[in-house]
Amino acid sequence: MARRTKAEADETRTKLLDAAEEVFFEKGVSRTSLGDIALRAGATRGAVYWHFKDKVDVFSSMLARICMPFDEICDDKYGELPPLQRIRHSMLVVFESMDGDERRRKVFETALFKMEYVGELEAVRERHVESARLSQEKFTRDLILAAEEQSLRLAVSPQEAALGLHSLFVGLIHGWVLNQGSFPLVDVGMMSVEVYLSGLGFRLNS
Repeated sequence: MARRTKAEADETRTKLLDAAEEVFFEKGVSRTSLGDIALRAGATRGAVYWHFKDKVDVFSSMLARICMPFDEICDDKYGELPPLQRIRHSMLVVFESMDGDERRRKVFETALFKMEYVGELEAVRERHVESARLSQEKFTRDLILAAEEQSLRLAVSPQEAALGLHSLFVGLIHGWVLNQGSFPLVDVGMMSVEVYLSGLGFRLNS
């Protein structure tokens, strides 16, 4: 009986998050109430408060169901790869996970363009800023190691090179989301990344 109750609770939580995805996308985060989410899910406001502390908790839990780009970049699961391949592979994984996934694109569109990072959502902004900082630092470390491996003297500092790479990565995702997936993110994204790395002087077949 307890197992069935937990399964039912998990099902309700999933329905609420599915509904939140839809309503946040349609109305924007600031204009969506917990009552809107409950209504779309066919649940009560009490059910929402049983599973989530507030709207910020709903939004954060919705994002947690997908791997955010910066989280993928910061993941150490590609540690066995050479540094330059690690950079390229981690970006490729992000592009592949997003390209052609309409639901994922809509979640990112909500996070990027349909919310205001003020008031109760300021904490969400701070978490995103921190994730971006960590991913940029990882790019810096990997670029330093890659330059050492190839005996390459970069024309700019590793930090500046990482900032440019990070900006390219973010810009590609923003452009793809803003244009509703109108270009092949994997092909265009990886081509752009490789042009950038080549411009820094890296040998990509190394």
